[in-house]
Amino acid sequence: MNKPLEVWVVDDDASIRWVLERALQKAGMEPRPFETADAALAALAERRPDVLITDVRMPGTEGLKFLEIARREHAGLPVIVMTAHSDLDHAVAAYRGGAFEYLPKPFDIDEAVTLVQRAATQGAAGRAENGGPAIPEILGQAPAMQEVFRAIGRLSRSSLSVLVTGESGTGKELVARALHRHSPRATEPFIALNTSAIASDLLESELFGHEKGAFTGADAMRRGRFEQADGGTLFLDEIGDMSMALQMRLLRVLAESEFYRVGGSTPIQVDVRVIAATHQDLDGLVKRGLFREDLLHRLNVIRIRVPSLRERPGDIPELLTHYLALAARELGVEPKTLAAKARNRLISFGWPGNVRQLVNAARRLTVTAPGREIRDEDIPPDLGGEGAEPPTADDWCRELEAWAARHLAGNGPPLLEVAGNRFERALARAALARVQGRRQEAAKLIGWGRNTLTRKLRELGLE
Repeated sequence: MNKPLEVWVVDDDASIRWVLERALQKAGMEPRPFETADAALAALAERRPDVLITDVRMPGTEGLKFLEIARREHAGLPVIVMTAHSDLDHAVAAYRGGAFEYLPKPFDIDEAVTLVQRAATQGAAGRAENGGPAIPEILGQAPAMQEVFRAIGRLSRSSLSVLVTGESGTGKELVARALHRHSPRATEPFIALNTSAIASDLLESELFGHEKGAFTGADAMRRGRFEQADGGTLFLDEIGDMSMALQMRLLRVLAESEFYRVGGSTPIQVDVRVIAATHQDLDGLVKRGLFREDLLHRLNVIRIRVPSLRERPGDIPELLTHYLALAARELGVEPKTLAAKARNRLISFGWPGNVRQLVNAARRLTVTAPGREIRDEDIPPDLGGEGAEPPTADDWCRELEAWAARHLAGNGPPLLEVAGNRFERALARAALARVQGRRQEAAKLIGWGRNTLTRKLRELGLE
């Protein structure tokens, strides 16, 4: 089972320690209170927590000195600095000292707990990048995955912007983390943000931060993701969902390495490598006026396409073995094996949710399969097991017809302009995957000549 987060709270105010201790326990964490920084430093010599929360003004060693020592002796340890004396000097000193965040008192207890959870996530990534528990691996022997590995290797000495494309669930964030881990910025922060998961009116503040009083509810200055990623890498997932106004602001930051916090008048300089990802066709969005062409050029210095699981069925057995073992460790049970028939059934399944769906399926089968071996009868219908509706030749036609109706309802461009290239791209990918990339054979499967396939691959951006 997953170990609860260990969070140390260092404050000479007993009431603050009590409130945080109760809130963290309620959130399923293990708090450990300290009245002085000296006591916490002595404990740090023996073990390291997941997150450290410290006051600034305390008897003995003060909070900022404590921050300096803790960060020096425990690289990557996320430290949250809190104080009732929320002046500019303390805030600047805390951030310069490497604090994960600056928390002025009084604070909202729910926000404090959320902040601890975010700090723990970043701290776990930081430990992986510094030799601790490994970041989840990118697995695969298929030619398309080998291309991804080669691209990461070629970029290992650079900090160029990268655009990662691929269907949802293919592992685009894993690729971004690998690019960071094998870059000159590996010891600096990796900050990830899914732009589609945040309301558009809040995204600007999330990216660039805000000054105190910038808007209703902005009770304190807050650093945005760009400042948090200074010196390191900022991963922007689902970049295609960003509004045109924010695209313009992002373009300026990429061009000038400078921005203003919301409500601020002082320019802030940052050195950030941006890796963006999307499952959408950005070139098509540009043609429809929904994405800035100049921003696409800025982001698309290098493009890495992550293949879908359908394009690399030969990798499915290795992925299943890996994630079944991982699920067993998470759940504290013995890893389960796959009977031959069950393995073949899962290999032939379409996996519309890609690797993300496979990971969840491994957890599910580890829990639901009654024995040590997962048999064919243990595979549920929604994963292609007995009772699943076999696909018919008309299924995809009905789905295409439904898509066309939705598209026309939105007054989009002509249907063939949108769907034609996608249709040919899908045929080419499926045929190439079937014959392991051999173009002559793939062309025959599609019904094209070899020269036609070569031309289409170039036009479709699949070379």
